[in-house]
Amino acid sequence: MRVCESASDKGTNVSGNLLSTLRLSAGDHGKVLLALFIALVAAKLMAEVFERLRQPAVVGEIIAGIMVGPALLNWVRPTDVVDALAEIGVIFLLFTVGLETRPSDIFKVGGTATIVAVLGVVVPFIAGFALLSVWPGYSRIEAIFLGAAMVATSVGITARVLSAMGLISAEASRVILAAAVIDDVIGLLVLAVVSSMATGSVNYLHIVVTAGIAILFTVITVAFGARVVTRVSQPVQALKIPHPLLIFALVLCFGFAALASLIGIAGLVGAFLAGVALSESTDGTKLHAQSGALTEFTTPFFLVSIGMKLNLSIFLSARTLGLAATVIVLAIITKFIGCAIGAFSMGRRRAIQVGAGMIPRGEVGIVVAQIGLGLAAVSDSIYGVVLAMAVTTTLAAPPLIKLAFAGEQPTAAPAYDEELQQRIG
Repeated sequence: MRVCESASDKGTNVSGNLLSTLRLSAGDHGKVLLALFIALVAAKLMAEVFERLRQPAVVGEIIAGIMVGPALLNWVRPTDVVDALAEIGVIFLLFTVGLETRPSDIFKVGGTATIVAVLGVVVPFIAGFALLSVWPGYSRIEAIFLGAAMVATSVGITARVLSAMGLISAEASRVILAAAVIDDVIGLLVLAVVSSMATGSVNYLHIVVTAGIAILFTVITVAFGARVVTRVSQPVQALKIPHPLLIFALVLCFGFAALASLIGIAGLVGAFLAGVALSESTDGTKLHAQSGALTEFTTPFFLVSIGMKLNLSIFLSARTLGLAATVIVLAIITKFIGCAIGAFSMGRRRAIQVGAGMIPRGEVGIVVAQIGLGLAAVSDSIYGVVLAMAVTTTLAAPPLIKLAFAGEQPTAAPAYDEELQQRIG
């Protein structure tokens, strides 16, 4: 398994050759550690730069991935190791967000969140399908896959920005989080239908059963999870092992994530629901600070991984560049309009906040494109277009979210630093 590119590969520059020489003298483990070192340092340096410029740090961390990845310097490449850390990072991120979301908060906004999720799926899908249907040179199944890729929402990016601003408990934030869970279930159905169409047949029974299990899992966890976990967590804290509640929380987090993946929905949804179930635990503040430390270490790998997957070579073709630009604009506008209309009952300002928060596609859109490519249903150009759309919407979302929430008073201590703030305060 190769983490960093060797000196013999094409397209390396002087600095790349120097690093390649250093890497060749080390073993495979050394290459892995070097790649992780470069990714983490680059992410944090760029995050610091963007914080000083009063811009969202997540944008800097994604750009760090573009810089050190294959698109530019080619020091680090997407591999199983980096992808695994990225997956763990987004799981911890959504778990920590879940700790700040009580079940009652989700039920309060459930109706609005459902409308937001449905319109946030329907409007982008129709736009993506219609665009590629009239764009010359592409098949009907490619148009369907593009629509499916535009449906996805990567709530991890939005959650990261809102947590840093101390606004994860705001009313619009709760709608965004709840809508993202519903969006994922709907997206599961869309992807299942599209994938079946690509193989030539649609198994409606399997799709209905999977959807039913996913909905049941979500509803039961939100309705009863907090009560059950609160009772169990009390005897857990009497255990003699160090940090018993944190260990119990991590077991629950990964257990729910694995169960969600087996059902067919994203593992990060399971992690979020695990956090919701633990949100009313007896020592939630301490648990939040402990898990927050893990989140701050692993989340940069998730953001860097998104940047590393951007393929700049697709922009060498004027035709593909024009399509990519059109898709990116449509992806931003349709998601914003669809979700904002769904949240319009909350008032204009809240509707704008919800619309902005649902824009990023992130890794979810990339997964859809990878499935299409694996089934030979989409061409390399469409795969590249979806990749560009996923990364660009992710980059565009943080500034838009910050602008939409400008003037809002924080509802919690920003960025998981409650315990640290108590120490230095």
